[in-house]
Amino acid sequence: MKNIDRRNFIKKTSLSAAAVSIMPNYLKAGADRPLKSQYMGDFAAPKLEKVRAAFIGVGARGGGHVRFFADLPNTEVVAICDLYEDLVKQKTGWVKEVSKPGRHKNIKQYWGDENKWKVMLDEVKPDVVFIATNWKNHAPMAIESMNKGAHAFVEVPIAVTLEEMWDIVDASERTQKHCMMLENVNYSRDELMFLNMCRQGVIGEVLHGEAAYIHELRFQMEEQKRGTGSWRTPHYAHRNGNLYPTHGLGPVAQYMNLGRGEDNFGSLVSFSTPSRGRAAYAKKNYPADHKWNQLDYKGGDLNTSIIKTALGKTIMVQWDETSPRPYTRLNLIQGTKGTLAGFPTRVALEGGVEGLTKDHHSWVKGEQLQALYEKYDHPLYKRLNQAAKGSGHGGMDGIMIYRVVECLQKGLPLDQNVYEGCFWSAVAPLSERSVASGGAPQPFPDFTRGNWKDTAPLDIVS
Repeated sequence: MKNIDRRNFIKKTSLSAAAVSIMPNYLKAGADRPLKSQYMGDFAAPKLEKVRAAFIGVGARGGGHVRFFADLPNTEVVAICDLYEDLVKQKTGWVKEVSKPGRHKNIKQYWGDENKWKVMLDEVKPDVVFIATNWKNHAPMAIESMNKGAHAFVEVPIAVTLEEMWDIVDASERTQKHCMMLENVNYSRDELMFLNMCRQGVIGEVLHGEAAYIHELRFQMEEQKRGTGSWRTPHYAHRNGNLYPTHGLGPVAQYMNLGRGEDNFGSLVSFSTPSRGRAAYAKKNYPADHKWNQLDYKGGDLNTSIIKTALGKTIMVQWDETSPRPYTRLNLIQGTKGTLAGFPTRVALEGGVEGLTKDHHSWVKGEQLQALYEKYDHPLYKRLNQAAKGSGHGGMDGIMIYRVVECLQKGLPLDQNVYEGCFWSAVAPLSERSVASGGAPQPFPDFTRGNWKDTAPLDIVS
């Protein structure tokens, strides 16, 4: 009997070893947690009475963050770093404009060399670092910030490759420092309201979502020496997939509690259209010998990916920054009792919405929505909307930065953890792999190493 058991054991372990050996490297990467590390899903750092922040990259996005941050109580801007002196000087001036006399007195300024940010971390030793730079710098800057004792707050996407995402997770767990991707759309009024309605069970069990970033941005190709278009255009040319998934996906993932107790990301399939728009735009607008006309544009104009969750639910995620069409994030969430949808905002419920529609064949939309805002507006939006007015993207940027500071000062878990930033960003490299393989399914890494099952869904923060 013992020999039979031993043979069965050897057979099973051999099969397991074989399965591991053919597993993609990006899935193997998460097998072992770093020594002396901590799961960060519901991590709350010690309170920071005053939040001392440094900013790396203060162009369009980073400049807005530093301006709003500087006006919040018990904050201090300790350093501003960028490649360009004029941006550093300008944003330092913005801090002085919005802050009261006597605040932010010793702002260190760094510019020029590409590694000045490392000097800044050593000299200033900030509590937190906000990173709004070229995508390829996000991961190394976030990891080094955590290694030097600072919490890292990173613009989207959190990283470009799956290997970088694992490195970020490992660094956060080892240093016990937050690393949050700054997904501002999760703080938009409609997205917050939909989250509140989902939590209240208004649309029943959630089964399907649709998320997108469809935003015609060909004009950014005018930015050729500095600015977003100068470094983003080569990404469009050389990579074929969904390169910018998180604005649409972040809110839908939180409606569905993905990576938080209820369900998790499973696998993804992805397809791209032919690449036409960028090459045509370059040919029309620039000389034949211009650098944009020397690129071989491989990235499809529109990418469609389908995510299947662990429980078999689905999410369609689309991306298109090229085609001539109106902006949309789709923002659709469908349940057993109704559907919430965006662009334009609409609501349909089985049996109708009381006092507004007679059944689910009609949308509540336009002026009718006011009644739903009054009933279901998220308490966070109601509390912070006025304080965030004037910040970027209709106030969602301000609500996000306010919440980051509030959580740090009160010692609360953040609204978005490091694993969510990685799950949402992982769509980009996974979609590239799927497109390259003719749409073959790509499994998501479990950046939580199984701990998502014990992580509570995001509360309706009041």
